[in-house]
Amino acid sequence: MSYSFFDFLQLIGSLGVFIFGMKIFSDGLQKIAGSKLRSILKGMTKTRATGVITGFGTTAITQSSTTTTVMVVSFVNAGLLTFVESAGVIMGANIGTTVTAWMVAVFGFKFQITPIAISVIGIFFPFLFSGNIKLRNVAEAMIGFGILFIGLDFIKESVPNIDDNPEMFQFLNRFTEFGFGSTLIFVLVGTILTLLTQSSSAATAITLVMLAQGWITFPIAAAMILGENIGTTVTANIAALIGNVHAKRAARFHFFFNVFGVMWMLIVMVPFLIGIDNIMQYFSPDAISVFSDDPAARTNATLALSLFHTTFNVLNVLLLFAFVPQIIKFVERIQKDKTGTGDEFHLKFISGGLMSSPELSIAQAQKEIQQFASIVDKMHYATKALLFKNPKKQRKFLKKIDKREEITDRLEIEIAEYLVKIVENSSLTSRGVNKVRYMQSMINDLERMGDIYYQISKSIERLLDSDQELPEEASQEISQMLDLVHDALLNMKNNIGLPSQEVDLKEAIAFEQKIDALRDELRGKHYFRLENGDYSPALGVFYLDVLNRLERIGDHILNVNESAAGRRLKAMRMESQDS
Repeated sequence: MSYSFFDFLQLIGSLGVFIFGMKIFSDGLQKIAGSKLRSILKGMTKTRATGVITGFGTTAITQSSTTTTVMVVSFVNAGLLTFVESAGVIMGANIGTTVTAWMVAVFGFKFQITPIAISVIGIFFPFLFSGNIKLRNVAEAMIGFGILFIGLDFIKESVPNIDDNPEMFQFLNRFTEFGFGSTLIFVLVGTILTLLTQSSSAATAITLVMLAQGWITFPIAAAMILGENIGTTVTANIAALIGNVHAKRAARFHFFFNVFGVMWMLIVMVPFLIGIDNIMQYFSPDAISVFSDDPAARTNATLALSLFHTTFNVLNVLLLFAFVPQIIKFVERIQKDKTGTGDEFHLKFISGGLMSSPELSIAQAQKEIQQFASIVDKMHYATKALLFKNPKKQRKFLKKIDKREEITDRLEIEIAEYLVKIVENSSLTSRGVNKVRYMQSMINDLERMGDIYYQISKSIERLLDSDQELPEEASQEISQMLDLVHDALLNMKNNIGLPSQEVDLKEAIAFEQKIDALRDELRGKHYFRLENGDYSPALGVFYLDVLNRLERIGDHILNVNESAAGRRLKAMRMESQDS
């Protein structure tokens, strides 16, 4: 055997060049698409059919089904897509990934692509230093394209020659004599190969090279392709481990959808491959059968394998399309929502890390801030319940407020850290930097609101321990103030979810003015009662304390609204004076 360890290292290095080229090509294409990917995915997933088209298009853009499915899982985790919407995109991604196989089969084996690839790098390399960002992104994608095919050529040169290394062929040949068992073995090999390379495209390219070099037969290569369809689902499932239940379900759907597809294909494998061979010979009558051992049949076999890859994935979508609701129910039964009960703290949207673009990362953070506001809203409800609900449940509400106050502290820290990462790891525009700063201000105000509700709960707890009660009139006034603050809180929650340009500050200002006016009115009534001896000074202190704290919450609500609108009232007044 003439194949040395150094030759093996060259093969690994060649594979590294290919994967590196694929990554640069994919990253460049994603940068060219930019934030449009989100709008494409969100706008084109209303039905399963449009979702399939979207998944195909996105994978064709990114040149990686793994990238698309991981992105989809991240979007589901971030609340930008629902689990049901993600199903169509995942199905389309399976078809889109076959584009790479065709590209490799046609350009990598039918033509001498390396001189062209080097020329492409030579043409676009100077544009990497261009001041135009779009031109730099195009140059990056094209250089990645060139490196990809140079890597493929290196792989072809590094794969051991059969004539010089018959022992290797004999080793592989041992596993081809078990009939259907051999097919299953090479399905497993294809799965492991995809796991090792972390790219179904790279695994497909290796399979095509092995077929072209005569290391494996056409049926064995087809079995490996089926295994690669299973292997490509693993990366998304790994990405979903730190995601929420919906992200996990999207990843599980991808796995089961592909597994079901491989199962039915294994049943019809032999007649299906014969059909592929007949199609190839129909369009090219002079072509040798892909089942032949003749070296002249190998190039034709690579095209036949690409046809098999595409046909299988298209038929799998067509066959299972109608059963998607059943698969979704099956996945939901397996991946149950265990976080829907109780008050346990869970980051819902940013736990999966930064997204593929800063705009998407900011959208994730915005979703998390909406959850933050919902927790503050729950603290408001529990505060009112302390005063006006069943006395037997008051201790329960005290514990809830205490627990949620801890949650608000942790949320502020974790969202703040995430926002810092966005700035540090992304080339944000000045507008993006300002957005992040306003979000930092928002979470600070929300955390302060949580602190104030906690302080009010402690005042109420002291009142409960003293066995004193406010007069009916004073209780109703506190209830009136709580209701007005809650209306302002709901308006704030709605504004947090809106684009900054759609936030109407007039309503927010009106709420804040009403809260101030009511506080002043009730303060006057308080002094009147105190002077008349309607309640003790201690109860008067409690009443005024709650009233003032609720007014301060109103101030923080207005601050959050200003941050959501991306402008400050002070700056707005100065602008109006200048005009």
